[in-house]
Amino acid sequence: MSNPSTRVTNDATNLPAQRVSDSTHGDVPLLELDHLHVTFGDTVAVNDVSLAIARGERVALVGESGSGKSVTALSILRLLSDAQVSGSIRFNGEELLTKTERQMRGLRGSDIAMIFQEPMTALNPLFTVGNQIAETIVVHDGVSPQEARKRAVALLDRTGIAEPGKRVNSYPHELSGGQRQRAMIAMALACRPRLLLADEPTTALDVTIRAQIVDLLLELQRDEAEKRGMAVLLITHDLNLVRHFAQRVAVMEQGVLVETGPVTQLFDAPQHPYTQRLLQSRPQRTVVPVLPISPVLLEARGVSVDFRTKLPGFAGWFRHGRFRAVSDATVSVRQGETLGIVGESGSGKSTLAMTLLGLQRAAHGDIEFQGRPLASYRGREQTVLRSNMQVVFQDPFSSLSPRQTIERIVGEGLALHRPELGADARRDKVISVLREVGLDRSVLHRYPHEFSGGQRQRIAIARALVLEPRVLVLDEPTSALDVSIQQQVLKLLAGLQQKYNLGFVFISHDLAVIGAMAHRVAVMQNGSIVETGEVEKIFAEPSHAYTRKLLKAAYAN
Repeated sequence: MSNPSTRVTNDATNLPAQRVSDSTHGDVPLLELDHLHVTFGDTVAVNDVSLAIARGERVALVGESGSGKSVTALSILRLLSDAQVSGSIRFNGEELLTKTERQMRGLRGSDIAMIFQEPMTALNPLFTVGNQIAETIVVHDGVSPQEARKRAVALLDRTGIAEPGKRVNSYPHELSGGQRQRAMIAMALACRPRLLLADEPTTALDVTIRAQIVDLLLELQRDEAEKRGMAVLLITHDLNLVRHFAQRVAVMEQGVLVETGPVTQLFDAPQHPYTQRLLQSRPQRTVVPVLPISPVLLEARGVSVDFRTKLPGFAGWFRHGRFRAVSDATVSVRQGETLGIVGESGSGKSTLAMTLLGLQRAAHGDIEFQGRPLASYRGREQTVLRSNMQVVFQDPFSSLSPRQTIERIVGEGLALHRPELGADARRDKVISVLREVGLDRSVLHRYPHEFSGGQRQRIAIARALVLEPRVLVLDEPTSALDVSIQQQVLKLLAGLQQKYNLGFVFISHDLAVIGAMAHRVAVMQNGSIVETGEVEKIFAEPSHAYTRKLLKAAYAN
């Protein structure tokens, strides 16, 4: 985790690596940022930030992407590459900017630990999670590998991972998202740190897993606080999480700390216009009722999807098992209507969506588009069908080719489905649809990496809309976006639906988004639709226990 390329304005001293000793001054904050300034060349990422965190305190650092939240956290651990850092960072009364790299290695993981946003990239795919947790313990506590392994199993058990003795031998790809995040937490807590930096620890998790992780952090923080006063700096754009977890909030905008205060005070009476704008960015319901005469565009009856699985042991060479991903699902989407599909990861949401698009060969059951079975479309008709059913994926950065310009990305479908259009007509069509999603012709010759997350999602929507589809499948289209950008994208989608009378299949684990966008909702658990109906009725009076569990987790305060 070392990064010698980070430059600081103070002279480093050459002292042996050691953990910071307890301060004898009880009134000294555990962490003090004093006029912190971080630049990358001519770009100012953090500008004159001052913030103190007491022992045992839970502070949330909120703001949009690019506001400087993660840079602030990484500067505490001195993990920024090619950055110029000035000001003061004091931990337990001792200046961190004057410490050598060897001294910082003694602090990282022991006194100050970090939970990263995406555990799949933070964990080494070549080592088991047990080995990675044990390594931290061996390096910082100097115990034997055998003792470190025992402690790793105990930590996995403490963080709520089932069968920890078995999971300690698992590689990261063999764990679910929630399990990987718990393994990251176990690693961060392995040496009982005094300060825990949690960078978007729940962003990609289901509502129930998110609630479990928050409760786990609260429990562990209270437990550690009794012994050592462990403080937590939570970096997030999830305002509901902030209300549930933090005691104090600090708001950043474009590298500047614009407002701080107790959670209740900041939520009830925000002072800064940017804070007020953030709090007003939560999804607002803007759906227009669907006319009773609106025709059904897409309908599925009794749809099931089975995947072959390899049996364990020697039998796997000769026989295969069967895993049912979707079981007897029946749904429909009318013109101008949004069907929301909710459920935890692995519940079958995305598999059902791909089946509705006719992209799942392992499916059986009846699926009709505009009253005609999908299987009956052949040749040119099938090409027309594809243009009428489009999809927007969760991560626009990975779904947009990095080697193509925006003009080619958006116009690619036109070249395939509308070959009669000339180059000039195609370009005019691309410019027109980009204008529809709030972008102008200046973006035509740029590449995806030159845009923000919200802009990339607008480009992905434009690519789907350019073919003038009748049905649009939206697979977690806003889960990785800031609340304000999320609100913009949702408003854009709602306006496009009303303008073109589109049918939406909206997949999300964010019930607030579904509540804002959907007319009807289907709740999926273990491949089955356990409850379906009008959104407002289901959310107000859920009849199934699983739906009640999801709603409780989503709206816990």
